[in-house]
Amino acid sequence: MLLIGFAAPAIAQASASAERVYEIIDAPVEIQNRPQAAPFDKCGGRVTFEDVWFRYPGATEPTLKGISFETQPKELIAILGTTGSGKSTVINLLQRFYDVTQGSVRIDGRDVRDFELESLRSHIGIVFQETTLFSGTLRENIAYAKPNASLEEVIAVAKAAYIHEFIESLPKGYDTIVGERGVGLSGGQKQRIAIARTLLTDYHILILDDSTSAVDAETADRIQASLDKIMRDRTCNAFVIAQRISTIQNADRILLIDDGKLAAQGTHEELMRTSSLYGAILESQVNQKQPAIVA
Repeated sequence: MLLIGFAAPAIAQASASAERVYEIIDAPVEIQNRPQAAPFDKCGGRVTFEDVWFRYPGATEPTLKGISFETQPKELIAILGTTGSGKSTVINLLQRFYDVTQGSVRIDGRDVRDFELESLRSHIGIVFQETTLFSGTLRENIAYAKPNASLEEVIAVAKAAYIHEFIESLPKGYDTIVGERGVGLSGGQKQRIAIARTLLTDYHILILDDSTSAVDAETADRIQASLDKIMRDRTCNAFVIAQRISTIQNADRILLIDDGKLAAQGTHEELMRTSSLYGAILESQVNQKQPAIVA
C-alpha cells in the first residue's frame, strides 16, 4: 500500500501526459489532398510565388506580405534575411507544410495544392539546420531514405558533403555506430551527414535551410562549391536559405526578405550596388570577424 501511495502521483502525471499525447495524435490534419490531386513526377524549373500572404494559425500579424517572384530552370536561388524575417516560411509553403493565406505558390504553372502531398514532399529534398540522426551505423543514417543504396552510392554523396574523410578515419568506417540524435558527433559532422542523406534521395527540388551553420567557413565554402555543381546538374531548382552572405555569393539570384516582404532581389554584385539593407548585413558580418582592438 505504501508503494502504491508513492506511485500514485507519478501515475496521475503519466495519465495526464498520455492524454495530451493522444490529443495531438488525434488532432485532424488540416493539409489534405484535393480531389483529383496529381502526382508531382516531373519539374520543368519554374517556381512562382504570386502575391503570397501568410499568417500562422493564432497569429495576429502576417509573416509574409505580398511576396512575388518566379524562378527559371536550373536556377540557384538564395534566400537571405535577418532572423524572423520569413525566410523559412517561404520554403514551408513550397512543401505545403502550410497553405497560403492569400495568393498562390505554383510549380510549372500548377498550384502546389493540386499535387499529391506525398508525391510533392518526396521529390523535394531538404536539409534543415537542426539535424536528426538515428541510432545505427553511419551508412544506415546516410541511406535512410534509400535503404537499398550501394556502398559506392553512399560514399559518392559522402564525398560531396565532405564527410567521407572523417568517416574513413574511424576504426569501423561506415559501419561505425552512432547514438540517438547523433551522440558523439559534432554539429558540423551531423549537418554534413544530413546533406549526404538528402543527396541520395530522388529529389527534383533541393532546399538547404541554413544547413552549414555549424560548419567552419572554409569547409562550408568547399561544401557549397560541391553542391553548386550537383544542384545545377540534378535539380530543376535549388534554394539555399542562409544568414551568412559568404554562403550565397555565387547564387544566380538572391532574394532579400525583410519583415515578411521581398525587399530586393538580384545577384550579389547587383545588390551590393542597389540595396542598402544588403550592404548593412554584409558590413555587420565583416565587423563580426574583425578582432577586438585592445587599448
